[in-house]
Parts: sequence; structure tokens; C-alpha cells
Amino acid sequence: MSAAFPLLKDPIAEARRHWQDHGWVDAADGMAAVTALMRAQQILLGRIEAVLKPHGLSFARYELLALLSFTRNGSLPMAKASARLQVHPTSVTSAVNRLEKAGLVDRVAHPTDGRATLVQISSEGRKVVLAATNDLNAKVFTQTGFTDSEIGGLIETLGRFRRQAGDFDENARGDEY
Repeated sequence: MSAAFPLLKDPIAEARRHWQDHGWVDAADGMAAVTALMRAQQILLGRIEAVLKPHGLSFARYELLALLSFTRNGSLPMAKASARLQVHPTSVTSAVNRLEKAGLVDRVAHPTDGRATLVQISSEGRKVVLAATNDLNAKVFTQTGFTDSEIGGLIETLGRFRRQAGDFDENARGDEY
């Protein structure tokens, strides 16, 4: 349901109540928390996609362009882009195909590894990602709907969860992000 037509009751609170009524009291809060996170992700992604649409980007393609724009040379091997974005290589290939068709990236031969292909941001890609980032900063990232203290708590809580789930190891040594 969109914000234009809000529900009269919180369906997650109702589901939590049903969980409790069915005797799943020990799981009710966890179900409600997980479901609320999933719904919050849908809401935030919808806002992000609406801002990126005029730039001709999806969030996945934006993330790849932003990643490339932060690298020293504006390029990365496709496999490394996949690892850093934490997505399957076929997802990166699909994003690169769309971005390449739009003239925002190029595939180039790796200078020292004949088996690898680099994806490199174009000058047009740099312009598009900068404009998209400015819009996201102005319309989403500085207007999240959370207070500063809530944002700090979310960063800490979700970071701890991700670390414990094995999403990253802050003590691991490796190449620069």
C-alpha cells in the first residue's frame, strides 16, 4: 500500500498479535522486527527508485556507477565489482550490459590479466552518477524519516548484525575498499 492510501491498522502489529494468539509468543517480536525491516526496505527502495528514474538508473546500476566513481582509476574487474557490491556475478553482468548500452560504462581488457575484463565508468557515467547522488542526498539520504539518534542506533545495530552474520570482517586484511 502506498503512502497515499495508508492502512487504518498496522498489519505488522496485527500479525504480531496473531503470532501471540497462536502460541508463538517467543517468535512474535522477532517476526514483527524482521517483517518491519523488510517493509522499511521496500519503502526506502521505492523512494530511491523514484529519484533515480529520471536519471535512467535502477538502484543496482546506480550502486555500480557509484562504486566505479570511487575507485582510483574508475574501473574494476567485473568479479571484484560483484564481490564489493555483494551480488552474484550475473547481476553485475546485467547491470554492465544496461550501463554500457546507455554509454555510462565500457568494458576494457585488463592490462595484466588476460582472463579478466574491467568495467570502466565513462565521462558521461561520471556526470550521471554525480547528478543522481546529488538528488539522492537531497531527497532521500538527508530526509530518511529517522532522527539523528535513530540513524546512529540503526547504523550500530545493523552493522553489528551484519558483522555477526558474516557479512564482513572488519579485522580482515585485504585490498582497499
